[in-house]
Order: sequence, then structure tokens, then C-alpha cells
Amino acid sequence: MERNVMYNMAEKSMADMQQEVHAYISQFKEGYFSPLAMMARLTEEMGELAREINHFYGEKPKKQSEEAKTMEQEIGDVLFVMICLANSLDINLEESFRLVMTKFQNRDKDRWTKIDESEETT
Repeated sequence: MERNVMYNMAEKSMADMQQEVHAYISQFKEGYFSPLAMMARLTEEMGELAREINHFYGEKPKKQSEEAKTMEQEIGDVLFVMICLANSLDINLEESFRLVMTKFQNRDKDRWTKIDESEETT
């Protein structure tokens, strides 16, 4: 029996998303796939996102027989699998994000030309 579920659209932290995905996956006996299987799944989802971007920005239009998908949906699929992978490896994505932003802010602080305050648009 299919049931409609109203999704709460309130903003969520990454920790909230990780908890929500864990609650969803935990209801199934199979649980999380192995890290290798999830890496394959992530690769598959990235391919689907690449295909959508190619259809929208590239020279390869969709076939009439292909269903319409959105980049938002494909990015959501990538995010879901990434959260599953992080959860299965007990990785806190907020901490992971903090680490990578610190790395970029230090390593790449002078790599690109910054916008002058006078050039900024409102």
C-alpha cells in the first residue's frame, strides 16, 4: 500500500539530515550498503546528474522518450547517498565541512582574484 507523506520543509542542519537518513535506513533489516557499494551508487548518481547538466547546458538534448528530471532531484540523490556513506563510516558531515572550509580558506586564500567592495552588487 502506497502512502503519501508530507515532508516538513523547515530548514535542517546537516546533523538533522544525517539523523533523518539514519532513521529512514534503520527501519530496514538490510541497513546501510557496504562502503564500496555506496561508492558505486554515488558514482551512478553523479552520472545521472552529469547527464541532466549535459541536457540542460550541453549540446545533447533529451530524447522524447526520456522522462524529465530536475538537477535539484539529482543533486538530492547525490546528497542522500553521500549522507548514507558518511553515516555508515560514522563521519560527522558538519565537522567534515568545517575541516574542508578551513583548508580552502588557508590554502586558497590568495589563489583567485577577490572582488573589490566597489565591484560588489546588491
